[in-house]
Amino acid sequence: MNLKGQVVLLTGASRGIGLALAQSLAGRGAKLHLVSRRFAPEMKADLEQRGAESVRLWEKDLSIMSQADELARALEGESIDVLINNAGLLTGGLLEEQDPDAIDQMLMVNVHAVIRLTRKLLPHMLARRSGKIVNNASVSGKMFFPCASTYAASKAAVVAFTESLKQELRGTGVSTLLLITPGVKTAMYDEIQDLYGGHLDLSFMNSIPAEEWAERVVRAIEDDEDTLWPTGSSHLGVKFAHHLPALFERVVRPKFKRS
Repeated sequence: MNLKGQVVLLTGASRGIGLALAQSLAGRGAKLHLVSRRFAPEMKADLEQRGAESVRLWEKDLSIMSQADELARALEGESIDVLINNAGLLTGGLLEEQDPDAIDQMLMVNVHAVIRLTRKLLPHMLARRSGKIVNNASVSGKMFFPCASTYAASKAAVVAFTESLKQELRGTGVSTLLLITPGVKTAMYDEIQDLYGGHLDLSFMNSIPAEEWAERVVRAIEDDEDTLWPTGSSHLGVKFAHHLPALFERVVRPKFKRS
């Protein structure tokens, strides 16, 4: 897919991976619809300077169901070529100590908003027989660590949703791209230590720059790939957890403590 002039809707666009994606897409000359709870005043002008054909900012909180539905209704008539469901919230820690309201907000952003936006925009893609739906699932959708119960559940849901949708869309001209995102150095990544570190030894973790991952994602869209895997140790870890789950659990067990 040549992204020049293509209409791209990107959620979670004001920081981290989302901001890096917006900048990379702007450099390709895309028309951007960007969604976030808030934007820096200079963001629109910066992206236009980088080459975006147009930029529209939508200030919506996708953890609030009514705002997610408002966005879906507002965009229902738009001809979106690429939908990137990138927005996400992180939860973690022992399940009984997690804030139930935080869990609900996370599930709304990570799962419900993904499904609602996709459902609203898909009919226009099907009518045109073209389009790409990109869902950010994370390695946590494949690797299940203690302290990650609720967050991993949300990302596993994204994996299942995307894989099922891929089969439904075969032969329609519309395709999916599942992102098995590794550790990416963002503000959210920095929260992991606070949420998990009290009970889980995180010395095995590593991260890559947001710009590096964003560029890989954009190239995967251009190449019409259906899955983007991490590289290096993250890729090996995902495969290990998937193919040898009992052994993976044995390796992880000494790194966890309840007290």
